Amino acid sequence: MANTVSLAERFLGTPTDLGADATRDISAGLGGLLADVFALYLKTKNFHWHMSGPNFRDYHLLLDEQGDQIFAMTDVIAERARKIGGTTIRSISDIAGRQRILDNNEPYVDPQDMLAELHGDTKQLVAEMRRVHELCDSYHDVATASLIEVWIDESERRAWFLYESCRTAVIR
Repeated sequence: MANTVSLAERFLGTPTDLGADATRDISAGLGGLLADVFALYLKTKNFHWHMSGPNFRDYHLLLDEQGDQIFAMTDVIAERARKIGGTTIRSISDIAGRQRILDNNEPYVDPQDMLAELHGDTKQLVAEMRRVHELCDSYHDVATASLIEVWIDESERRAWFLYESCRTAVIR
């Protein structure tokens, strides 16, 4: 019988009781989340670096703080995939191939539009997190689900701050 174990599994596989299907599916879900988190981080820093206008200081500091929070998730996501025996992203092109959060390469965007775009992206990230949480629940991976619950709460807080920061006088 031929050995069907890949080199990555042979050298990087971490024993787990979750099973091969869970490792494959949850690692893939975490890889997509990680790509989205990197995309959101870079977009947040882009807007932080290119912020201008009368609320510059407040928005600049808000986006710097949010960028730090978003970046803090990256290592935890990648290491969780490794803990359950999977692999994770390896390059910028790998991120680009997996990300669902769209880039913004515009040289100037109105500050209110920046905040609104980040608000929408953060809501999208939360929706993706909920999908991976459901996947974790289906495989009884409570540890990954627990981490995702914290990330959802933190992301919802960032979305709330963005929403309130770009809200107009009209009640929505």
